[in-house]
Parts: sequence; structure tokens; C-alpha cells
Amino acid sequence: MKMITWNVNGLRAAAGKGFLDFCGAENADMICVQETRMQRGQAEVTPPAYAEFWNSAERKGYSGTLVLTKHKPITVNYNIDAAGHDREGRSITLEFEDFYLVNEYTPNAQDKLARIAYRMEWEDARRAYLAELDRKKPVILCGDLNVAHEEIDLKNPKSNRGNAGFSDEERGKFGELLAAGFTDAFRYLYPDAAGAYTWWSYRANARANNAGWRIDYFLVSERIRDKIRDVVILNGVRGSDHCPVRLEIDLL
Repeated sequence: MKMITWNVNGLRAAAGKGFLDFCGAENADMICVQETRMQRGQAEVTPPAYAEFWNSAERKGYSGTLVLTKHKPITVNYNIDAAGHDREGRSITLEFEDFYLVNEYTPNAQDKLARIAYRMEWEDARRAYLAELDRKKPVILCGDLNVAHEEIDLKNPKSNRGNAGFSDEERGKFGELLAAGFTDAFRYLYPDAAGAYTWWSYRANARANNAGWRIDYFLVSERIRDKIRDVVILNGVRGSDHCPVRLEIDLL
């Protein structure tokens, strides 16, 4: 089975930059999209071969997640079952017979960590939610998790220490999530791979110089990590300041 995660930084914009062609070429079982920045029906932006599950933010043109799937889910949940975390369209859970798929766009801590308190609340609520799912069946979490976990996961760790996405608080919460029984699929296969980034600033020719961050992930329940076949960072695909990531795993 093949899955894709991609923060498109505006789905309508991405649709004009080859999103549909990419979906057709990949022919994945599931495509998880973050930062759609739109409501369903505002434009024709999705491939016809897939069922669509949208979670749009109450605020227009902001945040939003989407799952495209060729496999019919048993149930769908559009929040993380925690009060106060259901207004920004940040999570979609699809239940299948053998696993849960959770697509997430984690809140950004923002400049000077202005939103770090909310981010910490989200982290704790999401970890509890995933742990509850994991008690029932294995979980695959994917999306823009807005954190580079270790120094190897960004080009300039020393100058970015304490900034949003590389604060001690965010990195610590990511570690807590792993300790709760989840595996970073890319690092499981490629523990020493450097220069493997999924997001680049639009400033200072960052992408051309590969001065990036790895903040887009697939995490899987530990008990299915032996089913992972590959994780590929598709850094040649343009259309967003993030690139897609592909997971190949023996499920379904």
C-alpha cells in the first residue's frame, strides 16, 4: 500500500502547479493533504478516482486538511476528541479494518513562540487521542507536524535553537509521542540520513541550497513498523514550500 502526505500551502494554488498530475502519476491508495486553505466545492481541485474527506477551518482561507482515498473507511472523525481543538480543520481520522489513518496539520508555535501554550495543549490532547486509538488497532499518523525533532532534521540547528519548530518544548513533546509507542518511519529506515528535508523557506534561495527542515512525517505504531517497506522524500516535486513524502507499507 502506498500513502502520500503533502502540505500544499493552498490547494487551489497547488492545483495550478501540477497537483492533479502528481496524484495521477503516484496513483497512491491514500493522499493526505494539509493547509488546503479552502472549503470543499470552491474549486475543482481533486482527482476523480478518490473519495474525499475534508476538514476545513471555520476561518476562511486558513489551515484545513483533506484525505483522498481509494479504500472506503469504516468511520471518519474530524477532530481529536478534545474541547477547543476542533475549529481549525487540523485533523481527519479514517478507520480501516486493520488500522487508523490520521492526517494532521499541527498548529505552528509562531514567531517568538507566541502560540506555544496552545501548541503544548494540542500536543497533549493529540497524544492522548492517538494512544486511545492505538489501544484498539495500529495507527498511522502523517502530516505537517511542524517540528524538526533532532539536529539532523534541519540544516542550521544552532541558529534555530529555540525558534518555532525547533524549540525545546516542541522537540520534547515529539519525544513523548515516540515514547508513547510510535515510530518515525523515515528515521527507522534511515537513521543517519542527512540533508533529508521536506520544507524550505521562500527566502534566501533556501530550496536551491537545500537549507531546509524535515517537519513532514509518517509515524506508525511500533507493532507495525516491521511492515514499513520504504519512505521517500519527494524533494523534486514543486508546487509548495513543502514537498510530498511517500510511505510504502504492507497493510490492506
